[in-house]
Amino acid sequence: MLNSNSLRKLDMQDLMVFVAVYEQNSVTGVSETLCISQSTVSYCLKKLRTSFADELFINTRTDGMQPTCKAGTMYPHALKILESINLCHAGPPAFDPGLQPVTFNICAPEYFELLILPRLLKTFDLADLPVMVNVFKFEADIPAEALRDGSLDLVMCFGPNFHRSHVDFTSRTLLKDDLVCVFDKRAALAEPRLSLQTYVERRHVFPTPWTSATNMVDGWLAQQARQRQIIARANSYSAALKLITGTDYALTLPRRIQQLLASTDTFDHCEAPEGLPGFTLDMQWSQGVDQDSANAWLREQVILACAEQETA
Repeated sequence: MLNSNSLRKLDMQDLMVFVAVYEQNSVTGVSETLCISQSTVSYCLKKLRTSFADELFINTRTDGMQPTCKAGTMYPHALKILESINLCHAGPPAFDPGLQPVTFNICAPEYFELLILPRLLKTFDLADLPVMVNVFKFEADIPAEALRDGSLDLVMCFGPNFHRSHVDFTSRTLLKDDLVCVFDKRAALAEPRLSLQTYVERRHVFPTPWTSATNMVDGWLAQQARQRQIIARANSYSAALKLITGTDYALTLPRRIQQLLASTDTFDHCEAPEGLPGFTLDMQWSQGVDQDSANAWLREQVILACAEQETA
C-alpha cells in the first residue's frame, strides 16, 4: 500500500525524469535524453514535488539542478524501482544449456528410459550440449520431498490416478499407451484378441514397472473377480521377454515397448482382453520451479521428445 494518495498520481515517466535530473542536473539535458519537451519535464517535477512534499531539486546558476537531501535519499530507491520494472518486463534470464555443463536429475520408470531418454540424449549430442541426465528408479510413489527440495528436477510416472496427488505439483500427460499380450512365437494363439478366460488360464511373467504390491493389470482383474497366475517377476522388460522365450508363458507389455523390444522373429502378440484399460506417461514437477528457466527448458525438451515418439 502507498503512504499517500498523491503517490498514486505518479507514473514511470515521473520516476525517469527524477533519476535523469538527479544524474544530469539539467532540465534541457533531460528533455533531450528522454525525448520529451522541457514543459513535460517541468510538469513531472511539479508532480514529484507535490507527492513527496519537498523541493527535490534547486535550480542554481552555476551548478544547475542540485538535489536536496531528500532527493539524495530517494535516488537509489527510484533507480531500483526502474530496474525492477525492467526485470519484470524482461522476465527471468533465459537458460542457455550451451554455456556451461548442467546436470538434471529425473525419477522415471524403465518405460521412459527406453522410449524417451534415448531421444533426449541424441538431441543433446547433436547440438553438442554439455547436458548430463541422471535417472533414478521410480519406487512405490511420487518422491514428493525430493521434488520440493530440488533434489529431483522432474518425475515421470504412470497415470491416470496411479499415485497420490499433490496440490503443489504440476502434472502433464506426455504419452498414451495400451497393453498387448506377448508370447513366444511357437506358443502364440491364433486369436487376434484374448478372451478374459484364456488370459487368466495362461501363466504369466510380470515386469515390475515400479515397486508396488499392486499394478494396473491385476487391479483390473480383481474388479472382474478374476486372478491370473504369475510364475515370475522380472526387473525389466528385456528380462521378462527372456523369461518367456521357449515357453508358453504370457507377458503383458505396453504396446510401444512390445514394438520396440519384442522382435517378430522370436515373439508374437495379440490384443489384451476387452476392457483392460490403457495408461498414460505423465510428467510432474514442483510449482516452485514453474518459472525456473532451466527446468522449463528441460520440460520442453521432454515434450518434444515425446512428440517425436508419437509420430514414430
